[in-house]
Amino acid sequence: MGSDHDEFNRLVALLDYPMFIVTTAAGDVRSGCLVGFATQASIHPPRFLVCLSVKNLTYRVAAEAEVLVVHLVQDGARELAELFGGETGDDTDKFARCQWTPGPGGAPVLSELENWFAGRIIGRSDFGDHSGFLLDPVQERAASSEGTLTFHDAQEIEPGHKP
Repeated sequence: MGSDHDEFNRLVALLDYPMFIVTTAAGDVRSGCLVGFATQASIHPPRFLVCLSVKNLTYRVAAEAEVLVVHLVQDGARELAELFGGETGDDTDKFARCQWTPGPGGAPVLSELENWFAGRIIGRSDFGDHSGFLLDPVQERAASSEGTLTFHDAQEIEPGHKP
């Protein structure tokens, strides 16, 4: 049953997911990154699953955090997506280059993105090169129906960390 996964990789390349920017804080450290692996995981009770690359500073901060803020990236926020997807927090203070306010648990809420929710981390799971964070929504804002940046739109962004 061995497989080199070529067919699977071609299949998932056809999928087009919405992109999110996830922010968090633990102590005095803030972090955030562009995320393509995320999904609603339950309706009752409401749950959302966010997967963070284990290479990212955001993953390391989230491992110590209580809350993640999940921002839906709108079509017009390409520059912000490039900042959070193309720069690494190990080298760059991304929050010095955008407007934000402290949200639940001290996690930054990005002013430019109108649709977001904060979720209390209620579970963590190892998924290989990503780790899953199961969230219980504690605060939400749905203000805009503008279209979202998708995975296919974001493929041109060179990751801050190499895969």
